[in-house]
Amino acid sequence: MPATMRNNHGFTLIEVLVAILLLVIVAGALYASYFTVLRARDRVDEGGEQRRELRVTLDLIRRELDGAFYRTDDKRTRFVAEDRDLFGKPASTLEMVTVSPPSTDDRPASDLLLVKYGVKEEERRLSLTREAADLFGSVKPTPYPQMEEIEGFLVECYDSGKWVRSWNSELSPKLPERVRITVTLKDGEKTTDISVIARPRMR
Repeated sequence: MPATMRNNHGFTLIEVLVAILLLVIVAGALYASYFTVLRARDRVDEGGEQRRELRVTLDLIRRELDGAFYRTDDKRTRFVAEDRDLFGKPASTLEMVTVSPPSTDDRPASDLLLVKYGVKEEERRLSLTREAADLFGSVKPTPYPQMEEIEGFLVECYDSGKWVRSWNSELSPKLPERVRITVTLKDGEKTTDISVIARPRMR
């Protein structure tokens, strides 16, 4: 028998098992890396969506505060901020009358909206709700989620050189000089506060 045929024995069982073991280790590492990348991408997408939602919410509240309307001789107009908390987290409420943009539908409506923001708790999760209705209308407003998964909502009013967390136009018949809105969000293991300041002008 020629020498070349005598030395052609193929792979031993040990060599095949070692090769399979190495293949499993490499495949497992690639599998774990792939799903780690997918989870990181999903977290980035969720964070981007939450930031977009936050920008829209804060811009809406700021515009409504800028257009806040109050008259001492009209009890229907009011501005009320209440300091509350849930599980040790700020959960303010804010109620005001604001000048609204012109309506695009044919329904008769005034240019004044009664708007209320509040925090709703469900299974220890907080969400910011908003309800709005025409000041002179008869339809009862229904709160709907404006922003979900928040860690806090704080309203502060500035007047006479100091910030306060409560305001009631029935007790202090005027609008505050400035209003600061702070929304707290979860950022990994920490929390982040994002604030906006508005100046009510319709005095």
